[in-house]
Amino acid sequence: MPETFKAILVSRDPEKKQSVAITDLTEADLMEGDVTVAVEATTVNYKDGLAISGKAPVIRRWPLVPGIDFAGTVISSSHADWRTGDKVILNGWGVGETHFGAYAERARVKGDWLVALPQGMSPHDAMAVGTAGYTAMLCVIALERHGIVPDRGPVVVTGAAGGVGSVAVSILSSLGYHVIASTGRSAESPYLTDLGASEVISRDELAQPAKPLAKERWAGGIDAVGSHTLANVLSMTSYGGAVAACGLAGGMDLPASVAPFILRGVCLLGIDSVMAPKAVRMEAWRRIGTDLDLQKLASLSRTIGFDGIIDAAHDIVEGKIRGRVVVDM
Repeated sequence: MPETFKAILVSRDPEKKQSVAITDLTEADLMEGDVTVAVEATTVNYKDGLAISGKAPVIRRWPLVPGIDFAGTVISSSHADWRTGDKVILNGWGVGETHFGAYAERARVKGDWLVALPQGMSPHDAMAVGTAGYTAMLCVIALERHGIVPDRGPVVVTGAAGGVGSVAVSILSSLGYHVIASTGRSAESPYLTDLGASEVISRDELAQPAKPLAKERWAGGIDAVGSHTLANVLSMTSYGGAVAACGLAGGMDLPASVAPFILRGVCLLGIDSVMAPKAVRMEAWRRIGTDLDLQKLASLSRTIGFDGIIDAAHDIVEGKIRGRVVVDM
């Protein structure tokens, strides 16, 4: 009999009612690809929560193994860049959306989708970073390229107690920025201060409909929320500033004015982590290896087992999770 392994499978019936189950698969069940990886660690991102809960149409192929991130060891490869025993990371590329993803003990993917695990980083460390942290690093790099350096002034991070926000606060503070952390969970203020936030503000300050222009409060921002929050962040960004937008936890809409763009020269920097070119990914992971404090990384993450994934997916959508969740496979 072929060797089996555990996996989470999301299915949908003819009436489009979604169901989620833990099942056994074999390698013959996996989708096409030129590299097969033993998944050692994965994580639970907001997008994974949406996929498992069915709260948004993340999954576009049925049935599907969800999970957009993994780290592990190559067990077979016909791709020129990878050999058996290589340690690799995968983020995005439609994995967990249209291609079988991380919530299985084996994954078969295209070798072009993989990057090498940074030297000195374990698979567990890499998934404490995950797509959330890798996205945060892409945001930081985008702000730097726009000239938003520490001397320009404060940087605001919205959804700061979440996965993207937690890593963004940690990286920015390590680089010397004055970080203003916005959160809807006041009890998380000590956590955010420990990560390096200089100030913690309530998300209520940014949740109401935005004025076309408001008082200038920061030189830049990293926003994972969208909607009114992003509109307010833009209206409060100082002349020549920039905001990196990477999430939609508060909504996909942007009820904003053009005033910040044409009167203050503010730039809105769109951040995509799913289809980012390999060179961009490699730069982000290189910077993560040098700019993210691994002790802080440990403090902003917790570890669960495979059997805890489904509950954690529902919790993250309901705003019950702080920081990062690592799954030890």
